[in-house]
Amino acid sequence: MRWLLFLLPAFFGLSLPAEENPVVPGKRSVIRFSESPVQSSDPVQVRYRIMAAENPGDYDVTKEAFEILLPEDWNPRDPYGLFIWIGAGDSPRIPKEWDKVLAKHRLIYIGAQNSGNKRNIFDRIRMAIDANHNLRQRYRIDGRRVYVSGFSGGSRVASMLGVAWGDMFSGTICCMGANFYTDVAAPDGKVYGLNYLPGEQLLPLVKQACRYSLISAENDFNLANTRGVYKNGFVKEGFQHVQFFEVPGLGHKMPPAGWLEKAIQFVDQGKEWQASAENPNVK
Repeated sequence: MRWLLFLLPAFFGLSLPAEENPVVPGKRSVIRFSESPVQSSDPVQVRYRIMAAENPGDYDVTKEAFEILLPEDWNPRDPYGLFIWIGAGDSPRIPKEWDKVLAKHRLIYIGAQNSGNKRNIFDRIRMAIDANHNLRQRYRIDGRRVYVSGFSGGSRVASMLGVAWGDMFSGTICCMGANFYTDVAAPDGKVYGLNYLPGEQLLPLVKQACRYSLISAENDFNLANTRGVYKNGFVKEGFQHVQFFEVPGLGHKMPPAGWLEKAIQFVDQGKEWQASAENPNVK
């Protein structure tokens, strides 16, 4: 029952609507959407999900564009997970070597254009929610495997979404940055202040059901902060499924594909999936 919120939009065999420029499996494409769910369209809800002091500005998803990549052997009869990416720059591009990892684990990649650190946080949150909502309408999505991720500043936004909108994202993969809703002491002796305040009614479900992979690196300037968020944030506050990964020798850069795979394997635990006989993907 704890996965009920994640499963509601999934497994109904939703048909893929006709598009002017069809998305081709194995090739990056640009896609646009015409609607936003209440979780992103209602400015009051967006504000109070994180208890922001300021009001969200105007936002129209029809003016936004998203980059999408279906696995090359995508089969519309099989349920797939989502890997929703929030970049630090204007381009949502992820390393090419990640493509095979996402395909192996049957994850559809999508990232909003112009959703980098220069964009206001409310729009970055809204675009990730809109990607989640609209792809669930277009493809057969396994609601247990809807993950939000990002790099650096984008990772900080993802970390907030994965908690404050934990009813929409079952897992979060943070790459070189993470925020938390309490002050956290870190190994460098600093105390990093809270960044948001999630709804108290949602937290018990999130702490029990959602999964979090926090990736940092030996030479990442966010290493101490991320360690503090892991130990004195997630673990201290009673989150049941959180793992910290430290990449040796790496700086503040995208983690290698092997480390991304470790993070995916952790958030995927307990969510066994089965390919159809027509498309027997290798796990």
